[in-house]
Amino acid sequence: MKTRELTGMALLGTVLFVGQVALAFLPNIEVVSVLVLVYTLNFGRKALFPIYVFVILEGIIYGFGLWWVMYLYVWLVLYITARLLRRNTSSVIWAVVNAFYGLSFGALCTIPYLILGGPGMAVASWTSGLLFDIFHGIGNFVVTLILYHPLMRVLRCVRRQEIFAENGNNKTEI
Repeated sequence: MKTRELTGMALLGTVLFVGQVALAFLPNIEVVSVLVLVYTLNFGRKALFPIYVFVILEGIIYGFGLWWVMYLYVWLVLYITARLLRRNTSSVIWAVVNAFYGLSFGALCTIPYLILGGPGMAVASWTSGLLFDIFHGIGNFVVTLILYHPLMRVLRCVRRQEIFAENGNNKTEI
């Protein structure tokens, strides 16, 4: 990965973090899921870089607790899902995928509790957050339905402008 591309990917990771922080005051509304989706669809394997920049920034700012361990794999689940379904272009299908992801977020986060405290601790953790997960799924559906196509257009434009690749004349085109 060249310097310009590395810098661009780090910037995209920072956008994930800023998007999460900017909407933190709204319960169950977040843009990270839809951004992970469109990053994956536009940049393929390279999307892992901004995803993990985001995860590291989360740990630096909020601390490296048990919740952070979950972030190491929960975003990877969404990345893999997007890679498997990458041929889809329907915002409705992606909204359903992100709704299901939001709904299952709490269940995905119980894995460390299962390992550390057994099934009882995992079930208690998951069920205590079920209502949050339901609203998280609804929020993801609406946000993805609204932002999927505009974000895809922006990222396609970014790719066309060669911001994330060497363009031969060493000028940054924006």
